[in-house]
Amino acid sequence: MTNANSSAQRTLILVKPDGVRRGLVGEVIARVERKGYKISALRMLSADKSMLETHYAEHKGKPFYEPLMEFMLSGPIVAMIAEGERVIEGFRSLAGATDPTVAAPGSIRGDLARDQGTRVVQNIVHGSDSPESAEREIKIFFPNN
Repeated sequence: MTNANSSAQRTLILVKPDGVRRGLVGEVIARVERKGYKISALRMLSADKSMLETHYAEHKGKPFYEPLMEFMLSGPIVAMIAEGERVIEGFRSLAGATDPTVAAPGSIRGDLARDQGTRVVQNIVHGSDSPESAEREIKIFFPNN
């Protein structure tokens, strides 16, 4: 990540409680690694409310905020830092559309998630949406990285 012309990045990837419950952590990691990205940090945790409030601060007050918080507090999650050229854009493509019903086949959500009829979409993974979000989110889940 020292080349001035490099577009190497870091991103935060979360395997949400539904992905952990369904035993899909290894599948998500395998897809990230098969794509050629490096996992530089990995941890399983039960996120606390303050951590999630910080992570989802921009959504506070939106109709899906409370159901999202309940869902993310419902079980352990796996957080990882992935690194590589254009990894933010690359992982978001690998993850697929937020709505698993329309996510493309071949994507994580397209292959592994579906509408569960719950109050908030349970779509297995989260990935940062910009370099700024990635650095902010990484600090929440990996304060020493």
